[in-house]
Amino acid sequence: MIRHKPFGSGHPYVADTDQRSPSHPVAGEPVTLGVRTSPELTDVICELEVTGRDGTVAKLSEALERVPAASRGQVIDGGHLASAQAKLARSARGWQLTLPPAEPQTTYKYRFTAQTRSGGTQKTQWFSYTAATWAASSQAVNVIGADRVIADSVEVLHDGVRPLRVRFALPLALSERVTGFGERFDALDHRGSKLDAVVFEQYKSQGAKRKTYMPMPFAHVVGGDGWGFHVQTSRRTWYDIGASDEHRLVIEAEVGPEPLDGDTLLNLRFFEGTPTAVLKSFLSVAGSAKELPDWVFRLWASGNEWNTQAEVIRQMDLHRDTGIPVGSVVIEAWSDESTFTAFRDAEYEPSSDGSPHSLSDFSFPEHGAWPDPKAMVDDLHARDIRVVLWQIPLIKMRPHPQGHARFDAEAAIRDGRLIREEAPDGSLRPYRNRGWWFPLSLMPDLTDPEAARWWTEKRRYLVEEIGVDGFKTDGGEHAWGEELQYLNGMRGDEGNNLFPVAYAKAYGDLLESAGKAPVTFSRAGFTGSQAHGAFWAGDENSTWDAFRWSLFAGLSASACGVLYWGWDFAGFSGDVPSAELYLRSAAAAVFVPIMQYHSEFNHHRKPSRDRTPWNIQERTGDQTVIPVFRELVELRERLVPYLAEQARKAIDTGAPLMRPLYFDHINDEEVWKHPLQWMLGEDLLVAPVTDEAVRTWTAYLPGGNWIDAWTAEKYAGKRTVEVSAPLNRVPVFVRAEAWNDMKDVFLPTA
Repeated sequence: MIRHKPFGSGHPYVADTDQRSPSHPVAGEPVTLGVRTSPELTDVICELEVTGRDGTVAKLSEALERVPAASRGQVIDGGHLASAQAKLARSARGWQLTLPPAEPQTTYKYRFTAQTRSGGTQKTQWFSYTAATWAASSQAVNVIGADRVIADSVEVLHDGVRPLRVRFALPLALSERVTGFGERFDALDHRGSKLDAVVFEQYKSQGAKRKTYMPMPFAHVVGGDGWGFHVQTSRRTWYDIGASDEHRLVIEAEVGPEPLDGDTLLNLRFFEGTPTAVLKSFLSVAGSAKELPDWVFRLWASGNEWNTQAEVIRQMDLHRDTGIPVGSVVIEAWSDESTFTAFRDAEYEPSSDGSPHSLSDFSFPEHGAWPDPKAMVDDLHARDIRVVLWQIPLIKMRPHPQGHARFDAEAAIRDGRLIREEAPDGSLRPYRNRGWWFPLSLMPDLTDPEAARWWTEKRRYLVEEIGVDGFKTDGGEHAWGEELQYLNGMRGDEGNNLFPVAYAKAYGDLLESAGKAPVTFSRAGFTGSQAHGAFWAGDENSTWDAFRWSLFAGLSASACGVLYWGWDFAGFSGDVPSAELYLRSAAAAVFVPIMQYHSEFNHHRKPSRDRTPWNIQERTGDQTVIPVFRELVELRERLVPYLAEQARKAIDTGAPLMRPLYFDHINDEEVWKHPLQWMLGEDLLVAPVTDEAVRTWTAYLPGGNWIDAWTAEKYAGKRTVEVSAPLNRVPVFVRAEAWNDMKDVFLPTA
């Protein structure tokens, strides 16, 4: 076997061994060509034909060197790949050749030949590319609104066949700060940095790696005239935010092969005014949040090891017994891990045509994992607890599907419900997942309305008959590769970022069609996600760094119009947090739109890694955890009416529910020195304690008059104050004008 894939797996940040890198070579830059081979092949040669701009042809033969084989960003042996992939890859060898910088208007045609140990040869097909060049093109960008594009800065990268990218610059005054770009974990102000916008599953350490599940090509520019911009594309974009030239913000964007109109390749929209005005204008294009019911503001409880009906009820009983209110339970490990539509241990007759089931089609063994799901949901509803079930947008193909899972896969292929990819012979075949989870799975094209209905109808009985209240729409990041084909004709470069938006919408549509609110809980998203449910910040460790990164994520997402947002407070992965980190993080989460604890699957090893307050108390030996946590959740319960009222105002005005201080204090430079403070609605200023081993905290109070929510002490604004910060509270200040309305929330006995 000798294999070369010019575009690789589609990993946006790392080249695979067997790809061309860059996949679209640019004149003046070196090009690396690689293959993977099976063990019997040796001495790989690249045959190269170079046709210059004058038509002359040079033929070369270059030997490749052995390199470690890598795929999807992972070195094969010991990498984070499924065992089946690793087994295959261990028997493969990597080979690469780096060519000198490509010449402009020059075509490179190449193939690879390898010798077998028995003296034979194997060859690949011929591949080719033309080195692309940048050229000025003043008409390539269509500006909507006040034109801020620097004259003569617009360029197009063209390979002689089609345009590939557009690049242009915007002016930056030294006083201006740039913020937004979707959910960002490392900073609030991105001035002086470089970043990109592409949906990507960065498993943990998102702040350190500077990658995100939910990017957006939208930003605020604060501190000068007040403006913002939206690059109106679903393709990948890049930003140099004053890093190379402090006076310029340089934007680069992938473009489609055909002009949008005339010579236009890209639309760029500018917005003017305050951050609230800019966001409101952007949401009029992208879509605003739909109001969700008040229960979403209550505590969400979850643990990946709650994988039986008995365990779910036990955990909810513990909430009751400890007096800790809970509003919803997210059940992740409920399904058969095959169809993701049937409860584990359920008995039923598979539908040979892949059609959906009704509740009456199932029987549930008395001693099974879920003996009576409907009775469980009814019981939880009677306790005023809502139920959310976990989902992934994949059809698992490893191990080989059996029963209804097999019929689903056959129907999806037969009826054309899937995202497709190009086969080596140029035909289209079902796309096989290249992401980390469930490799080689099929992926329904949820951007297609009919395919989305086909997919969600299989879940209708869960909503209408069992009574679940929402879905955790996890794993929307699995569409990799620019060459993918969607059912509406989009290729992957255009459709992959849109997939998670369509995914949440499809489940929201199902819930609404059943008369329920569209409560979805997603981690992946893009422009347009604002209109589709709630979001959490993804997978993270229980560390103080992760705590701070998550707050940055929430504030930047909120600045882009994501209203219902939260995170797994105190982390979900690895060993349990300290009691201090758990309570500090929970105290901050009281003042975030979604308050949720969650924990990763740990194979039921002991001691437990659940993030329940009783497990944290037992693991840490700190007997204050349950009483302090109860106090915090009771405060959250008292806040629910305020949160619901302020959410409605946020939808109406565009001002985020959880908003960075610069939204209300545009010209106050001091707020940027306290980036992890925020306003929760119009009246509450939150200054969470994000450092370990402190019992006092310095908060900044911007202009206005403020009252300490815990002591009723009055403060004039435009100053820093040091206040007491015991573990059962986070420093919060109330606008003086609102104190009479808010004091009973914080001082209920006063």
